[in-house]
Amino acid sequence: MMVQTLTRFMEQANAMGEVARRQFAAMTPPIGPKVMDGAGPTGSAFLGRSPFALMSDAMAYAVDASQRSVLFWDTMRQAGNAFVEHEKAGCPPVLVFDWDMVVDGRHLPRRCNYALVRIKPPAGFREPDPKLRPFVIIDPRAGHGAGIGGFKSDSQVGVALRRGHPVYFVIFFRDPEPGQTILDITEAEAIFLRKIHELHPDAQRPVVIGNCQGGWAVMMLGASEPELTGPLVLNGAPLSYWAGEKGRNPMRYTGGLAGGSWPAALLADLGNGTFDGANLVSNFENLSPGNAKFRKYYNLYEKVDTEAERFLEFERWWGGYFLMTRDEIRWIVENLFIGDKFARGEVSAGKGASFNMRSVKSPIVVFASAGDNITPPGQALRWIADVYRDEQEIKTLGQTIVYLVHDDIGHLGIFVSGKVANKEHTEIANTLDLIESVAPGLYEMRITGTAGSGVNAGYQVELVEKTVADIRQVSGDAENEAFPAVARISAMNQMLYDLFASPIIRKFVTEESAEMRRQMNPMRARRYMVSDANPAMKPLAHMAELVKANRAPVAADNPFMAMERAWADSTERAIDAWRDWRDQMQETAFHAVYGSLSALNVASDVPVEAVADLPETPDVRAALDRVAEGGYAEAVVRMMILLAKARGGVRRSRLQKSNALLTTEEPFAQLTASARQALIREQTVIVEMAPQQAFDTLATLLPDADSRRRALHSVADVAGPEEELGEPAAAMLARLRALLLPAEASQAAE
Repeated sequence: MMVQTLTRFMEQANAMGEVARRQFAAMTPPIGPKVMDGAGPTGSAFLGRSPFALMSDAMAYAVDASQRSVLFWDTMRQAGNAFVEHEKAGCPPVLVFDWDMVVDGRHLPRRCNYALVRIKPPAGFREPDPKLRPFVIIDPRAGHGAGIGGFKSDSQVGVALRRGHPVYFVIFFRDPEPGQTILDITEAEAIFLRKIHELHPDAQRPVVIGNCQGGWAVMMLGASEPELTGPLVLNGAPLSYWAGEKGRNPMRYTGGLAGGSWPAALLADLGNGTFDGANLVSNFENLSPGNAKFRKYYNLYEKVDTEAERFLEFERWWGGYFLMTRDEIRWIVENLFIGDKFARGEVSAGKGASFNMRSVKSPIVVFASAGDNITPPGQALRWIADVYRDEQEIKTLGQTIVYLVHDDIGHLGIFVSGKVANKEHTEIANTLDLIESVAPGLYEMRITGTAGSGVNAGYQVELVEKTVADIRQVSGDAENEAFPAVARISAMNQMLYDLFASPIIRKFVTEESAEMRRQMNPMRARRYMVSDANPAMKPLAHMAELVKANRAPVAADNPFMAMERAWADSTERAIDAWRDWRDQMQETAFHAVYGSLSALNVASDVPVEAVADLPETPDVRAALDRVAEGGYAEAVVRMMILLAKARGGVRRSRLQKSNALLTTEEPFAQLTASARQALIREQTVIVEMAPQQAFDTLATLLPDADSRRRALHSVADVAGPEEELGEPAAAMLARLRALLLPAEASQAAE
């Protein structure tokens, strides 16, 4: 263990050296003849201009910069006023769609500040079909309010509405109900789903979408109430908080460097039992200070004529801060951020039970992004490798997991980007109609092609089979000896805080002092200071009107504008350089402290759940006992699974054909959806656990030539043209023909 810790320390030292080299190269200005003759980053803009032209450019730039300054600060004033009004209104959801209240959690037996609302389609949208599968969206409660999944037309809500689905949204109010817990919220969400079942008795079970922390809420719901949920979609959801890449993803070290969960409890005690979500939002901004503290404001200043509306729209959500009870924030920090207990099945569900991800029976779609520094792909995907030992186990348990990793979109872009809504979320929604026809297994969703209506335009979707080893490779450095030590030290520090500090603090804190502290939080104070509550800001409204009436934008090729942009870029790089140094030092300190403690055996071993051998489980044994039982339906499904396995994936166009076969043709048409899924699961188990026996007994399932010919025709039609099959799938189809119709196969070969 000590050798492992020292090795990691040397790796951190090398990483810090690499950070220094990169930042020195990025920030050192190019010095030499090219700069002197005007060929540097901004020098070319000055070439060929006379002194009088430069003087004219300078005057034009000065006018433009002054006007932009007035418009910038007026936009900030509008944002401050919007913040004040939003706070006075109780921070309502920022949904751009109208909605009707369906269930208010504040009136349930176990009261909580959550509610279920039904989205009303705006003008131009068709009326939702009550028989179509409902969509339910759960937003994160991580400091902000609800509505980010539907705060503009091109959004998760808009995608579902355009397809004619009933859409429901789980909102929450700013102030929690006294004493509410995370388990109260889970119970309320189960009641919400039961209500949706009542309202849509003829529809399939609803799609449940969880954004960020709403994702683990969705998984808790799927684990505790598997009969209520249809497909689950997890967008940027941190289910494995310890996972990440070395040298990146610094947020996972925060809890350890703070000494565990006790600072969250302290902040809640100072809030008179209420934790201020502004603290969480501040942490998010500190992850990327170059953008949060500078670049987003410079972008507004640079493009204030066109950027103001978008800025104000987003600030309305980003500047709305919500509260949690002391029990809620402690549960989140101790179970997820520091304990990382969900994937190991250690999160208590009450009454002696625990949430077990293996209990989730619905298909799961995971959407992550390599550009997400809040929930990196490792935290979004690693739980798969923690819960299932290999891909065969996923198949034999009848689970279907599909993941999609975007190349570069940021965390919030996963939920709010119009481009992502019109591509990834739309294609995920299109695939959800067919996902229950997919054989159980682990797949990567690949989206190719382009948007548009040309001959070759349009997105193509393929589900490619993957292994748990692929997940481990994508998720990065998840198994780390330091993190269990964090959990142990956190528990000790929390116990000491609860015994000696918390009682004293609670005795002196009042609701008035807690509210004053919330209002003085820098996240709120800086917005109040630029609102009309500050008398110095009021004249800006009139000044902005004068500027708009006499606006004189600078020319695009103005050299002083180029200098401004170069200054902005260098400023952001400098801030990012400081951030990289900070993150690297924190990572080094984290491993130095907790790696050493782990080497001293401070942390106990992480418990590993005992898993029975798959062939010995009752479900697997029962399926294998029925390998030679059944008829046409079992044979066709088994043959399609054999072909898909040989092919290594399946295109959505083939899924559409497969779904049509399994829902419209006999004998499948008379099966219920659950019976059809059970059939697919059972045949998948047989193919995985006894592939040769599964193949050999097909002749028993299809005793006559007519049924064999019909089955082969149906399977070949779903598979598509043989020239597109690929060699392994074509070979499997040939083997099937040789087994079932040997004479005809022999004639075809001749």
